[in-house]
Amino acid sequence: MDMSGEYRLDLPRAQVWEALNDPDVLRACIPGCEELEQTSDTTMTAVVVQKIGPVKARFSGEVELVNIEAPSGYTIQGEGKGGVAGFAKGAADVRLVEDGDGTLLSYEARAQIGGKLAQLGSRLINSTAKKLANAFFENFRTHLSGRAGKSDA
Repeated sequence: MDMSGEYRLDLPRAQVWEALNDPDVLRACIPGCEELEQTSDTTMTAVVVQKIGPVKARFSGEVELVNIEAPSGYTIQGEGKGGVAGFAKGAADVRLVEDGDGTLLSYEARAQIGGKLAQLGSRLINSTAKKLANAFFENFRTHLSGRAGKSDA
């Protein structure tokens, strides 16, 4: 499964970069995230609960940041195991480009799933993945808007 997207954020690139590397921000923005802990400068462990069609699973996994080009972007890659529900693994290339007084964030993601999840059908999986990606970026935008408001005060 491949997908991509682009979002404009009304903040300077350095501030968006900082937020993308802040475990507290990520924990608040990832749909279904129960735990996210930074284990090194480039790795984090996470527990995320998701319902995909009739299957609800708790995924535990590790995420690693590679190809880091601060503050222009990185590749985030990881794998999560959801017990009998199966597994999900993938990577996303995230790029930040200055756009006037804001930042254009774009991503290209690739993912694989296995186990019961793989039996659900690609249409359901793809629509759920797109919905989760959109939810993350909307949460991220809202979170950053709140930060921008606080820094202006």
